[in-house]
Amino acid sequence: MLTIFYDGHCPLCAAEMNTLRSLDTQKKLHLEDIHAENFSEAFPHIDPIEADRVLHGQLDDGRIIKGLDVTCLAWKLVGKHKWMQVLRWPVIRFFADKSYLFFARYRHQISSFVSGKPRCEPCKKDRCDL
Repeated sequence: MLTIFYDGHCPLCAAEMNTLRSLDTQKKLHLEDIHAENFSEAFPHIDPIEADRVLHGQLDDGRIIKGLDVTCLAWKLVGKHKWMQVLRWPVIRFFADKSYLFFARYRHQISSFVSGKPRCEPCKKDRCDL
């Protein structure tokens, strides 16, 4: 089981989680929106501001993984996008992780450009304006 702590205010992030949810026929993923009302009480060990900057995941043994490690594992668990595992190869990993950090920082602007959907109203007022 992989618990993913994602930004539900980001249209791209929410769309990816909806796709993962629909493909997760074996219930290997648990998806948690960091903007949920009771998030901090339910997951006091996850800093929602940091999880907003970089995708966080938690393995069954309690270990926290971040960024592309979460994304690649999630797609592996649902049996899709097997090519993504290349992003975890040693040399490629370095460049892929740097690219992910750029994407994560500017995901709202990228989402608006790609989807035509601007940031949602709650997000404009919330902590993700960092």
